[in-house]
Amino acid sequence: MHAAAPMVVLDNLTLGYDRHPAVHHLSAEIPAGSLLAVIGPNGAGKSTLLKGIAGELRPIGGRIVLSALPAAGVAYMPQRGEIDHSFPVSVFDVVAMGLWHEIGAFGGLSRRQRARVGEALGAVGLAGFEARPIGSLSGGQLQRARFARLMLQDAPLILLDEPFAAIDSRTVDDLVALILGWHREGRTILTVVHDLEQVRRHFPHALLLSREPVAYGPTAAVLTPELLGRARRLSEAFDEDAPECHIETPLEPSLAGGTEAHAPPVQPSHKHGDGHVHHHH
Repeated sequence: MHAAAPMVVLDNLTLGYDRHPAVHHLSAEIPAGSLLAVIGPNGAGKSTLLKGIAGELRPIGGRIVLSALPAAGVAYMPQRGEIDHSFPVSVFDVVAMGLWHEIGAFGGLSRRQRARVGEALGAVGLAGFEARPIGSLSGGQLQRARFARLMLQDAPLILLDEPFAAIDSRTVDDLVALILGWHREGRTILTVVHDLEQVRRHFPHALLLSREPVAYGPTAAVLTPELLGRARRLSEAFDEDAPECHIETPLEPSLAGGTEAHAPPVQPSHKHGDGHVHHHH
């Protein structure tokens, strides 16, 4: 049995803001069909990594290679907050934004597309909510609507940033079931998750970050007291104003077929150069 080809290749990747690195020297190959939890302390660079893969943040160093993806091949759901609740828009219209890649800015919806919006709402438990103002939804209902919108993008690569934050347990269970369904369909899913019990229960693989890569591999091998303690110590020691990065261990690149978490060889500290690009193929 051959290992799945990588869907995402992170090649000595460094991402940050205003030239201050938030994720240092991350090298990893994420096979197609992976269900991967991205974990780590607050400020570890988890959201930054997803923004980089989504193409919203240009690498400071290294590169991101997304293999054989169509133009609309990435569905990215950032943390909640991008929808203005006071804006007078219906649940139907918000969910229909998931068809943007098909209809463009001014295209109308066909009968079949309108039916697909209804089907997506039904799949997330919001049948009958089409005409409701988006601002009238609870936090859990809003997250269901965002998942429905994501479903309509029909992307092979799905990036979810803290999708379970501040919502009720029943909604969490329903959203986890949707994610597991996407995984069974062969989609590649990267999810930022804070609840380590959820990670243990549902995510076969994990990437532990603390500004630096700490460990990557099967979840049971990553979620050890030793590695979690190392991530915590790194986060406590991080200097926000440091112009250089000091990394003990770049990660070994692939999780295909192994049972151990990987961690890396000492590299000297160094400064980052310019001119790296984000590659979509």
